Amino acid sequence: MKQSGWRKPTPGLGIAEQLAQAGEGLTIPKNKALLACKRVAAHIGLKASDMMLLDTFGAFTQPQDWEEGRRPIVWASNAYLMEQTGFSLSALKRHARRLVDAGVIAFKDSPNGKRWGHRDAEGHIIEAYGYDLAPMAARAEEFEILFGHLKAERQLCARAKRQITIARRTIRAKIEIATEQALSGPWDAFTDAFQSLLDRLPKRSANSDWLFDLLERFNALKDKIDCLFADRDEAVEITVENTEIIAVQSSRNTKEMNPKGSNYEPHIPYTNQLHPVISNSSEHKEAADVVPREATEPPVETKQDNWSTIAKKPRGTVLDLGTVMQACPGFTQMARDLGGYIENWSEMHRVAGQVRPMVGVSEHAWAVAQERLGAQAAAAAMALIFEKFSDGEVASPGGYLRGMVEKAGAGELHLERSFYGRLSGKAA
Repeated sequence: MKQSGWRKPTPGLGIAEQLAQAGEGLTIPKNKALLACKRVAAHIGLKASDMMLLDTFGAFTQPQDWEEGRRPIVWASNAYLMEQTGFSLSALKRHARRLVDAGVIAFKDSPNGKRWGHRDAEGHIIEAYGYDLAPMAARAEEFEILFGHLKAERQLCARAKRQITIARRTIRAKIEIATEQALSGPWDAFTDAFQSLLDRLPKRSANSDWLFDLLERFNALKDKIDCLFADRDEAVEITVENTEIIAVQSSRNTKEMNPKGSNYEPHIPYTNQLHPVISNSSEHKEAADVVPREATEPPVETKQDNWSTIAKKPRGTVLDLGTVMQACPGFTQMARDLGGYIENWSEMHRVAGQVRPMVGVSEHAWAVAQERLGAQAAAAAMALIFEKFSDGEVASPGGYLRGMVEKAGAGELHLERSFYGRLSGKAA
């Protein structure tokens, strides 16, 4: 831009003018240009107040100003802009300069430094001096590409944060169990290492590379702890209730535990064919109930889950336990990490209660799900939610579970379809 002599030339002003010239050769709808800029505003250093001024500039322009061969120039007075934005004159100048430095507008100065403009009878700008928005048109495609990269980065960060959350909650639970049970091992060192990792959790945003590096460190610590749990003499079942950890000594001997270094597959009755789903025709029964096909003995009553009471629900859909576990490999792995097999629905319910706080489902929501769905259906639902949360398909596990309960109440919940759908996807 040819300087009039009253504004000191800077590299930023020169770049802004080059972008304005490039934007003059494009036809970009105003809304598209503004939206593209807003999506990346924070990344390019713009604040909400800057965008407020930019919106005011955009409202002053007309659609034909954004056509090829023209420039969307704003010559509104300072008084008008201050009235629309509520800025003081100094704030107005400061935000305008930040927009120029960010490369989204340019100054088009008149020889005397005044802003003014004229339109013809068709509304086209004949001559104007003021704030030039053409750089936004020039950078619209660039901003759209940048937004795609930012969106992918946010998804990676969200996935890393979810996995870090699960890892740290598992580590915390096992360290507390080891302390209460006085298990042999360097638990003080593990506690210090765990606290060191917690101290490194970002208080604000962090990039995905940093988060995945932190996740690797959490998982490395978790693997060391898992090795000690695998070597202990007795299996320990963990029940997590809010911040309390209740350890119950299992009657299983160590041979039932996952031997260190062995090839282990979950002890689940897998079949090559999916079991058919048997639906109950009664509309008055709870369609969401899931009951084990092979269960012929009453479930074992335990102190933690009061199984014999909550399992007495009307029978509806029948779903095979093996199918649930096949469709949820992440849940199956977590069950193994927590110290045991899932051989029946009672154990399935126990593990579901353990992973419940790991994905952020409240104790109240879990209690309501058991009451409304029945114990087996609630356990199967928790396995599905854990799997979807780990895969990034569910952002709010508690809300997702409440949605399941509501669907069940309306007779619209079909858990078996979800499990078979996941298996079909894996097979594909």
